[in-house]
Amino acid sequence: MRKRKVQDPLVAIVDAASSQNCVEDVLNMIEASSLIKQGATVVITANMVDSKPASTGTVVHPDLLRKIIRYVKNSKPSRVVVAAGSGGAPTQQVFEEVGFNKIIREEEIEFVDLNYGPYTEISINHDIVPSTKINRLCEEMDVHISFTPIKMHKEATVSLGIKNMALSWPPAEIHGMPKKKLGIHEDLHNFIAAMGEVVPIDITILSGMNGMVWTGPSDGKAVSSNILVAGTDPVAADAVAARMMGLLPQAVHYLFELHRRGLGQADVTKIKIKGLSLIQAEELFSMAALNESIAIDRPRVLTLHGD
Repeated sequence: MRKRKVQDPLVAIVDAASSQNCVEDVLNMIEASSLIKQGATVVITANMVDSKPASTGTVVHPDLLRKIIRYVKNSKPSRVVVAAGSGGAPTQQVFEEVGFNKIIREEEIEFVDLNYGPYTEISINHDIVPSTKINRLCEEMDVHISFTPIKMHKEATVSLGIKNMALSWPPAEIHGMPKKKLGIHEDLHNFIAAMGEVVPIDITILSGMNGMVWTGPSDGKAVSSNILVAGTDPVAADAVAARMMGLLPQAVHYLFELHRRGLGQADVTKIKIKGLSLIQAEELFSMAALNESIAIDRPRVLTLHGD
């Protein structure tokens, strides 16, 4: 597939409590509108993993999704598609019970259930799952946005932009519900890295406004930190959000592996961060999650290996 639109590791962090329009502010900081050309096909891969309210941190918040859709529509794309492939409950059930159907209808855009075809087959660098069918929509998108809550994950360590894409696109029709039938979870981190190599993410949007810690992706502790993160490098954006949960890059194997392969920047000292500082974001998230201000990068920002 094509390369992502921007190679530079640019990440923006906004405190929604201090912003009148946090979505517009954080996306403008990374100049997202310049990536969406008039007449483009824009796909928003939204985390809809299970049929639980957004307040639990399980799925993206419908209000934020609407704001992202409207931001995208301002650039006059020819086609806007929200795409999701749930692994915890049928996507259509999540779509209707959480209320995403109302937004799609009112905004007059498309919705695609990634758990079904029509398909194209992609080869990936994974020993157990060397190829997989995914929805043909992947060949039609000019701009790809991955939108998900900031979550810890029982098996993937974190569930952020790359993991959201990597587990949304493989169809449950083929991989089962949950998606464990053909071996994805036998080597999950390397599968996520392999998908991250192949499927480009042009814009990552991560919400700490309805995040989750401990036993994610669907039954952990909800966290409302008012933080919104956006980035043009999916590895960089995920590395910044992981840092808010106290994790260095090597603590999230697929992130470190993608960094090692030169597919993104996980060293936060080499990431251009706009808006809130990394330490401020860490303190806000930890206060919301633990009622204590903790920052792994206090008093100074640490390098790739914590030096």
